[in-house]
Amino acid sequence: HNAAGDLTGYLGIVVDISQQKEAEARIQHLAHFDSLTFLPNRSLLEERVHHDLSRAQRGRESLALIFLDIDRFKQVNDSLGHRIGDELLIQLAERLRHTVRDEDTLCRLGGDEFILVLPNTDAEGAAHVAAKLLEITAPPYRIAQHELSCTVSVGIAMYPVDGENLEQLSMCADAAMYRAKQGGRNAFCFFTAEMQERSARSLQLGNDLRRALERGELAVFYQPQLALPERRLIGAEALLRWQHPEFGMVSPDEFIPLAEESGLILPISEWALRSAVRQMRRWHQAGLPPMRVAVNLSAAQFRLANLVQVVSRVLDEEALPGQYLELELTESATMDNPLAAIPMIDQLRALGVRLAIDDFGSGYSSMGYLKRFRVHTLKIPRSFVADLAANPDDEAVVAAVIGLAHNLGLRTTAGGVESEAQLAYLCAKGCDEAQGHLFGEPLPAAQFENLVRERYQYGER
Repeated sequence: HNAAGDLTGYLGIVVDISQQKEAEARIQHLAHFDSLTFLPNRSLLEERVHHDLSRAQRGRESLALIFLDIDRFKQVNDSLGHRIGDELLIQLAERLRHTVRDEDTLCRLGGDEFILVLPNTDAEGAAHVAAKLLEITAPPYRIAQHELSCTVSVGIAMYPVDGENLEQLSMCADAAMYRAKQGGRNAFCFFTAEMQERSARSLQLGNDLRRALERGELAVFYQPQLALPERRLIGAEALLRWQHPEFGMVSPDEFIPLAEESGLILPISEWALRSAVRQMRRWHQAGLPPMRVAVNLSAAQFRLANLVQVVSRVLDEEALPGQYLELELTESATMDNPLAAIPMIDQLRALGVRLAIDDFGSGYSSMGYLKRFRVHTLKIPRSFVADLAANPDDEAVVAAVIGLAHNLGLRTTAGGVESEAQLAYLCAKGCDEAQGHLFGEPLPAAQFENLVRERYQYGER
């Protein structure tokens, strides 16, 4: 200001605080991340687990906490030195980092101990991740002039079964990890004995499934499908079964997901398709009533570029007209990529094959696309049929599906019909076809043929 008090200028002072900001960022990073591997440390783990557990509690979801420890890591440090040991930790951490999802938290507790938190993950998903961890950590590590082999032991704890906070879950996972070490290392173990037993069974089934087809352990069973209300036999659904030499009959609900994970679903599904088509042609030749066979298409099959050629080749080689084959598509497979599904469905239909959308209403369907899918039938899930005549909500859903199908010019097939009361409701609402234990359970081919000849060949009930 001048003598008169007028403003004549400004004085500005510029201070470079970039180094201060960088220092603050480094302090913040050191507070939350491990300085060797740059993974989150225990402090950040606690923050994230608190958030994940709160969400799991609100959504009634499960959560898995995995404790991972390097086998015989002390020997590496003692024989080769801490520099080599540190480099091993860095390389292993990098492999682990590529295994986790964005929503997962991978943390180094210190030493050779790591924790992996998997939100919204059940025991089966945790076992799958644990097996993947064993797989990716096993290949040798090249460090300086050394090539080191390294295995890990993994323990798994599940929220809310094994604990409700980080401390409880960590203790359980740590105890499970030590059991894995006692069992021979290079393995994973659940804290709960029941989960461990189920996981071990799943692992064995996954391995045994690779040989099941060549050993003749897989079979196709057949369940009658009837037209309503007259209960006239019109077809059979082909259902895969596995007679395991140790576990006996294994449910498809158990082994089909294993086949999908391993990639075995494609050869198994094509074998099942060919077996069912061949059996139906033999039954036609043997004088059974003209009927069709319904075969489930896996999502992996439906994504095959040459699916139409495969189906056409099987029909030609087994000499069965396309009209006697119905392919059941899952709702999720068609809606996963509806624009690709439309031409695929059209090409299959051009073979004369009938098409059905299985378990309609159990997933998500766009009504706009449903109109463009030129299928013949919507199948009503057994879960909706189970409480008919007892649950008004399920009755309303079933009636709505039947009405929707008829408005679109489609037929409906109800699965899981077990009582006359269920059947009466379905007939009253205009359901076209049905299957279930009321008419016959899934049977091997020879027994199914006997059932048809005794009960259905002459239109008997």
